[in-house]
Amino acid sequence: MDIAGHPATGYRLKSVPDLLLPDMLAPLIMRTLFSKNVHHYYKIGSTNGAAMEAAAGGAPEGTVFLAEQQTAGRGRGANSWVSPQSTGIYCSVILRPALPPSDVLILSLAAGLAVRAAVQHVDARVNPDLKWPNDPLIDGRKFCGILTEMNAEATRVRYVVVGIGINVNQESFPAELRETATSLRLATGREWSRIELCATLLKSLDREYRALLEKPEAHASVLQRFQEHSSWAQGRPVRVEENPGFEGITEGLDERGFLLVRTPHGLRTVLSGTVRAK
Repeated sequence: MDIAGHPATGYRLKSVPDLLLPDMLAPLIMRTLFSKNVHHYYKIGSTNGAAMEAAAGGAPEGTVFLAEQQTAGRGRGANSWVSPQSTGIYCSVILRPALPPSDVLILSLAAGLAVRAAVQHVDARVNPDLKWPNDPLIDGRKFCGILTEMNAEATRVRYVVVGIGINVNQESFPAELRETATSLRLATGREWSRIELCATLLKSLDREYRALLEKPEAHASVLQRFQEHSSWAQGRPVRVEENPGFEGITEGLDERGFLLVRTPHGLRTVLSGTVRAK
């Protein structure tokens, strides 16, 4: 914290550190689902891990876990998420939607739209692309990862944790990630306020989630907007790395949000697996 002044004349704050502290976020996220229970850690293994554990213990919907640094950040599958100190946003939220487990994919798609809206609210010149199911990209490189995990019975969801990792002010990446990863700072040439972006993200996520719970047309709206903002959803030659893998051309999303791929042998639905450009 940068403080200027003199004992005789008083002190003033010249600058405030860009830390994701609950007291700094609170006035920015009032009246959202996420305003009441924000937990902040300087270092943690994984915000998703902490959120899943808390949810199992009965933590209320809207509980937020934020970290300055993760030592075991996780992506989809067995992938890790590189989380250097105070340069990104590492955030997980607990949701308890009245949805069947088969509908949870729509939350991942909605989270991608919330990330996109938050970035554009802060800087309208940035135009993130959405790669199905949950990779926001800039110029073909990944700047954000979304990991949705749930605990469910056969017909109802007990709780869902949505984890969002955003590369904000990273100036470089490990050699193995330089071709595939970017940050908002690298993409725009300027430093971003993590507090501003995090607050805007939580407000966007609140809007998307409330709409899904309250508006009958919201589900179709998420599918439509995701396809509009994704260069991957329609007409993209891809290889799907399932077992066995297959190739084809993307043909939009089905009514549940799964990706459709036209192959030489007919239309396939991608339920899981990594989708890569061919």
